[in-house]
Amino acid sequence: MDKFGIDSHKLIYHVSRIHQWLKGETIYPIYIEIGLYGGCNHRCIFCAFDFLRYKPDILDEDCLKKFVLEAAKNGVKAILYSGEGEPLLHKDAIDIIVFTKKAGIDVALVTNGVVFDKDKAKRTLGYLTWLKVSLNAGLEKSYALIHKTKKEDFHIVINNIKEAVKIRDKNKYSCTIGVQFLLISQNYREVIILGRILSDLGVDYLVIKPYCQHPSSNNRADPKFKYKNLFYLEEELEKYSKNNFQIIFRRHTMEKQKERKPYEHCLGLPFATHITAKGDVYPCNLFLGKKEFVFGNIRKESFKNIWEGRRRKKIMAAIYNKWDIINCRKVCRLDEINRYLWELKNPSSHVNFI
Repeated sequence: MDKFGIDSHKLIYHVSRIHQWLKGETIYPIYIEIGLYGGCNHRCIFCAFDFLRYKPDILDEDCLKKFVLEAAKNGVKAILYSGEGEPLLHKDAIDIIVFTKKAGIDVALVTNGVVFDKDKAKRTLGYLTWLKVSLNAGLEKSYALIHKTKKEDFHIVINNIKEAVKIRDKNKYSCTIGVQFLLISQNYREVIILGRILSDLGVDYLVIKPYCQHPSSNNRADPKFKYKNLFYLEEELEKYSKNNFQIIFRRHTMEKQKERKPYEHCLGLPFATHITAKGDVYPCNLFLGKKEFVFGNIRKESFKNIWEGRRRKKIMAAIYNKWDIINCRKVCRLDEINRYLWELKNPSSHVNFI
């Protein structure tokens, strides 16, 4: 069982916000993903945001702190620092993470782990709800080819994870430390190897997820690569789940890629949003780079004005009435939320017979 709810959703824990939404009220997002820095020290062959060309855009610390305070005031519960590039390349990333938590917002980080050294671990782990490292190979040679970097980075990342766990455990921090492995044709033979390595490091989980094509990305998966042929890995990986280490094989998400979505509109957009390193606020990462879908920019106006403004309402109406979800990614972060909300809006028969 996935105790972290990675292959499901957690909207059911926000009943009051759902109730407001059902009444047609304007609600603020529960969760926001923010790109601190547009550049990256890797060029992964699966990167969804390669089309943005890794421009070194950077969110100003003072601007972001002002936004965080406003977001907390308006009910935002969690912020993930991830986005278009490597967030830790932002020179003030650590201070921003600490500030976010102190402002009353849960904060998480996704990183490739190369620059997450001892110093950064010591300064952030006491404030992070969770940390996830993107590590997509079990051997240094494959790692270098997939991440398009030098072989040494593989060992640097493994050591950084090891040290982070030691620091977390020594200080009894509650931060969950996980690793994400994107399953593609170039690395599936090494997922067992990585599972074996991580099982001895003390991390909380290894999540294995499928590749999902971003419509704007220039990267492409091998069309002959079929996830159904790899379901045997789930059972083989179970032997490495021990003590507090769990391997989460996202079979459900892999299977859904062949399904037709059971909803007609994306209903989950009011509950989450995406902010780029330029400060542009988007409905979600599907629309990144498309100016006509920018709600506004936090460098130029308040979050309140953006979220409650005419432009956002107009864009949201256009997405609901004109956007065909066939143009979305086959499976996205909001998919399970959309299934849940669609059922609430369009209940099946005999719902009173619980």
